[in-house]
Amino acid sequence: MTRVLIFGTGSIGSVYAYILDRAGCSVICICRSNYDVVATNGFTINSAIFGQNLTVRPHVVKSVEDAATYAQEQGQDFDYIIVSSKAFPNATPSTASVIAPAVGKSTAILLIQNGIAIEEEYATAFPANSIISAVTYVPATQTAPGLVTMGALDGLEIGTYPAEPLDSAMPAVTALKRLAELVAAGGATVTCYPDVQVRRWRKMIVNATWNPTCALAHQSDVQFMDASPQSIEFIWDAMLEVVAVAQALGYVDVTVKDAEQQLDRAKGRIGTKGIEFSMLADVKGERPMEVEAIVGNAVRLAKEKSVSTPYLSALYVLSKGLDTGIMHRAANI
Repeated sequence: MTRVLIFGTGSIGSVYAYILDRAGCSVICICRSNYDVVATNGFTINSAIFGQNLTVRPHVVKSVEDAATYAQEQGQDFDYIIVSSKAFPNATPSTASVIAPAVGKSTAILLIQNGIAIEEEYATAFPANSIISAVTYVPATQTAPGLVTMGALDGLEIGTYPAEPLDSAMPAVTALKRLAELVAAGGATVTCYPDVQVRRWRKMIVNATWNPTCALAHQSDVQFMDASPQSIEFIWDAMLEVVAVAQALGYVDVTVKDAEQQLDRAKGRIGTKGIEFSMLADVKGERPMEVEAIVGNAVRLAKEKSVSTPYLSALYVLSKGLDTGIMHRAANI
């Protein structure tokens, strides 16, 4: 039986706990604020795809150390550790160092996290382990501890880090393909890519532009577009900067057409409430935002390649200031 540890069992982590449990995996979840509820009742998932009032009861622990102890008692390392927590590059302590006690010699690490250039800290910390990078399209929200609502979209895009051809005999590719089989067996949609960074950059066209903009404006995307005649032009110019950075890094399959499609999707939501992105939800909840992963890393990569990014740079500086204020208030500074 495949053994899976999930670090960051909020909305996304709980959905994949359900999927992998359906696939017959032994799933262990690290829960914090939702520990008492999940330990007693499991997760309840209401999904537009999988069904309503679904229950999954994984083995639940409070910490990585508890998970490592459990693995030792079972006499088997985890086959996979799924990191579905928020991405905070260069944090102290790093997420890589936090999960280290549970990483075995053959454990593959799957990163279901936002942003770009988030993998290297794991590759550095675990040079002998397989690293799998993932982009997910699962609109899920934990509306109460252990209670998750999932919309009518399901997709996981995965590839090795560093990139390897899918016909390679490298252990990372074997781990990648086995993971894809498990996710598919659990009834979910999954696609393997030889270089998933192209998929990450395509998602960044939305994430690096709409996410900080909506957080700063305290508005959904539709509210922002309705606020000013210049709003759509602003977002468009920022999207073009994301495309330019991706292409400068060699990801030539990330194109202006991708930006056009994403902007058209947003414009198609005009007349509705629109989308409130994760950084706006964090601002409303006075929680730290993924500023570095979603915007900061893109700006730094742009500077390395001498790509001008005035819009992304402004979004980074302003969202970093907003994020610092949130952290100061939390610390009563």
